[in-house]
Amino acid sequence: MMQLARTITRVNQFIGRWVSLGVLVIFVLLLADVVMRYLVGSPTIWTAELATLIFGVYAIIGGGYLLTERGHVNVDIFYGRMSRRRRASVDILTWPLFLLFVGVLLWQGWDIASEAIADMERSNSVWKAPLWPTKALIPVAAILLLLQGIVRLWSDIRVLRGLPIPEDVFGKPGDPDRDEINTQEKQK
Repeated sequence: MMQLARTITRVNQFIGRWVSLGVLVIFVLLLADVVMRYLVGSPTIWTAELATLIFGVYAIIGGGYLLTERGHVNVDIFYGRMSRRRRASVDILTWPLFLLFVGVLLWQGWDIASEAIADMERSNSVWKAPLWPTKALIPVAAILLLLQGIVRLWSDIRVLRGLPIPEDVFGKPGDPDRDEINTQEKQK
């Protein structure tokens, strides 16, 4: 089971690191568009749209990676002050909301992707960019996010049981500095 969790985490970390390079591609594309428009006087018809499609992939597929890094938004005025055990309890209690979100994303994403693939959907622009590859990644991203969410749930259960949480298996454990501060406050 640990090996499966490690594999899921590594896959999401690998994908996240590679997809993050998409930001550089977006930058180059938008820079090329500006250069073509203002220096050459002939804007391209495809750079801005391609940058948007790459950003769509970046935003969709990065969810599992973000979960491994504990990068999702929390209400830190409450959550950030909690001990690791209390944060794990809150995460377990709110996990059904996560499951609902990912379930809807998977269900609707599957519908969107299958329809786009069946129609070989393209944009309405002059360039007629293929949209189906980007839309096909929605259910893939949902599955990756769901799998990492299950790994994170298992991690939270292990925290409550006082078991070790290896970072290479479960991703980042949270804010260790905050845990140290909480421990020091309790000792006072």
